[in-house]
Amino acid sequence: MKILGFSGSPRKNGNTSWAVEKILDGAKQTGAEAVYFSSGDFTITPCKGCFGCKNSDNGCVITDDMQKVYDELKNADAIVFASPVYMGQMTGQAKVFMDRLFATNSPRFSPYFKEQGKKKKLLLVFTQGNPDETKFQIYFDYTKKLFEMLEYDVEDVVIVAGTRTTEAKDMDGLSDSLTSIGMELLRI
Repeated sequence: MKILGFSGSPRKNGNTSWAVEKILDGAKQTGAEAVYFSSGDFTITPCKGCFGCKNSDNGCVITDDMQKVYDELKNADAIVFASPVYMGQMTGQAKVFMDRLFATNSPRFSPYFKEQGKKKKLLLVFTQGNPDETKFQIYFDYTKKLFEMLEYDVEDVVIVAGTRTTEAKDMDGLSDSLTSIGMELLRI
């Protein structure tokens, strides 16, 4: 089994990256192969909307670091997609990553729909400074529905709240909780 983790935080060693790494550690404890990408480590440009990925068998025509993700995504059984909450939603970096998944997806509403067999599992993770984990619930629900519409099997939405006053790594029991989530992700 293989799991791909992505952090949409521009901070390489921030709360979001830490949370993804803990989840991936849990997956590795069950024997899964894990690969991690951080938007702080590579450059991806926005989708051009050129449909080059749909009009040929060559995939996305943009040559940037997203090509590395596409290579790993082909064999991934699950994805951990994480972002801090900026201005009530995912970061711009996370949104660009999500948009670029268009090259690998042809959902049912698309004129390019192709049955892709088993849906990839997806775990959404949001970190936020606000201590009220329901503060942005409307956006979290929207994002979950959007990924489901894109043919992902969204297993859960994990919210790490209160990072304005306490770093995630210092929150009681959070490390163990995230590790357990990673251990269970591929078993579900």
